[in-house]
Amino acid sequence: MQAKGEHRSGCPVSVSLEIFGDRWSLLIIRDLMVRGYRTFKEFQNSGEGIATNILADRLQKLEHSGILSAEIDEHDARRGNYRLTEKGIDLAPALLELLIWGARHEKTGAPCEVIEHLANNREQVLAETRRRWEQRDPTPILPTFGSGRRQSVKSRG
Repeated sequence: MQAKGEHRSGCPVSVSLEIFGDRWSLLIIRDLMVRGYRTFKEFQNSGEGIATNILADRLQKLEHSGILSAEIDEHDARRGNYRLTEKGIDLAPALLELLIWGARHEKTGAPCEVIEHLANNREQVLAETRRRWEQRDPTPILPTFGSGRRQSVKSRG
């Protein structure tokens, strides 16, 4: 087992994958960044089917890695809210590219016109994502995908 703070290798891709390279961690980051989710319950009800023990583990791992922080809700001290850190919001360009790539090359629930808009307006989308993060605006950047007819941008042409 590796000591705290040590990595398997010095490769930046390997180090990055150790921190957020599993499916659940990236989906939590997506939900924070794109959907405006903040609470354990919102993550649990995201439609991905994550088990509560895995969700709790990934939230703790992401917090320990400095990707997100946990804060007490100002209106209800029994409830916690999660928020991306500066380190976490810096993942926005990578997440945007994964979203565009996935929708272009695989069948997804993402509407083609939305993906093309994202692809053609990367800088504006990233600027808006950062603005919402800075202003703590939980308004979703994108609608929730996954229901309805699956299509790929590439197949539509």
